Amino acid sequence: MAKKRILLCVTGGIAAYKAIDLASQLYKYGYEVKCVFTENALRFVQATSFAAITHNTIHQGLFDDPDPIVHISLADWADLVVIAPATANIIAKAAHGIGDDLLSTLLIAHTKPLLVVPAMNVHMFVSAANQANLQTLKDRKHHILQPSTGMLACGYTGEGKYPPNEEIVAAIETYLSYGEDLAGKKVMVTAGATLEAIDPMRFISNRSSGKMGLALARALALRGAEVYLIHGHIEAPPPHYLEEAVYTESADEMYAAVMSRFANMDWIIKCAAVADYKPEHISNTKLPKTESNSLKLVATPDILQELGNKKQPQQKLIGFAAQTDDLINKGLDKLKRKKLDMICINNISVAGADVSEITVIGKLPEIPMLPENKKLNGITIKGSKLVLAHEIIDWVKTL
Repeated sequence: MAKKRILLCVTGGIAAYKAIDLASQLYKYGYEVKCVFTENALRFVQATSFAAITHNTIHQGLFDDPDPIVHISLADWADLVVIAPATANIIAKAAHGIGDDLLSTLLIAHTKPLLVVPAMNVHMFVSAANQANLQTLKDRKHHILQPSTGMLACGYTGEGKYPPNEEIVAAIETYLSYGEDLAGKKVMVTAGATLEAIDPMRFISNRSSGKMGLALARALALRGAEVYLIHGHIEAPPPHYLEEAVYTESADEMYAAVMSRFANMDWIIKCAAVADYKPEHISNTKLPKTESNSLKLVATPDILQELGNKKQPQQKLIGFAAQTDDLINKGLDKLKRKKLDMICINNISVAGADVSEITVIGKLPEIPMLPENKKLNGITIKGSKLVLAHEIIDWVKTL
């Protein structure tokens, strides 16, 4: 995404100070960033901080800028206009076409979709007027990043909290390349590691971080899908804007959560690292060391196999396989046995890394046939977890 042009617009809310870090992250990722401020935004932050971080121009007013038509120049320059934080006031102006300062005027002149990041008191956010204005912007194909829920600066707890800047960066990357092309799709994603209890203290698990499953859930939701995340242990919180995020500790719990939901899904992406075995008996008290050194294990339910047996023709089932060796052959074997539409194979040696490599196998168009199987195609993709997630989604769309 190097040198894509982001116009970061900061309005007068207490969360304005968080936009400094957002500007910094965007610059580090290689974007060219210019900043626009409302008069009230400058009561919370100093424009010079943004200029120093972005190494670019800052703009504050219609009539005190060296450019005599700055609202047109900035509107034409930007690949994406990001309003973060967006107050109820600027949302109302954008929805109703009111142009009474630099920011509101350039919003009228900008011809591409906006990314609006609301942040305000919970009562203001859920008010009928604000929700109607947000819906108006959605109807015009603008992107709204849902605020998170938590303690607000005003002392209230609820929806309206400025979301993590990492989520805003992910949204920017997504909307510049994909838009909301999955609107209307229902997708279930599983992620993370299950924990199989031995006693109240000990358990059997694996090294899965859940990063790939979280990236898939994030990318799917930002692209407009209705995402249901069923997860075990994960090393980061789920995106706050998912339709549902359900924690399940064991394979049995994950099986129940998945099977109760899968019938209504268009896609099921099984990225979780589910334990293959569990202790036959779980002790209610912590076992002495002498009694815990020998465990009898039994198989856990095979969730992916069950889904393969029960899925409908219109549903797409995608599995993952982490292997140490002979990746292609072992992946092909799992694809056939579990009756999958596509499988993503990764080497355990790079599992959990922020930059990774995955081989995708399925009936993919315009990709050379695998020598091992003349009915299947395979391609290896590399990149960050979010980049891989988007590419996997693109391949699922071709099935």
